[in-house]
Amino acid sequence: MVVPPCPKERLRAAEEVVAQLRDELDSTGVPLPSLRVDLVSLTSESGAYPLVDLGRCNLDTALRLAAVLHGARR
Repeated sequence: MVVPPCPKERLRAAEEVVAQLRDELDSTGVPLPSLRVDLVSLTSESGAYPLVDLGRCNLDTALRLAAVLHGARR
């Protein structure tokens, strides 16, 4: 994947990825309410994609995520 040159395009690309990830997690019953694009990394002058902040979650959500990932490996 080629890194878009301007911050606006990088943000749009990152938001699309976050939306995809949110949809997939929601469909497995593992919503991460704090999931978002890390805006500080968006302003980096390196030109790289911004980071995705998976955020914080409670123990129940963490256990559900672990179970889904474990099931995906099988």
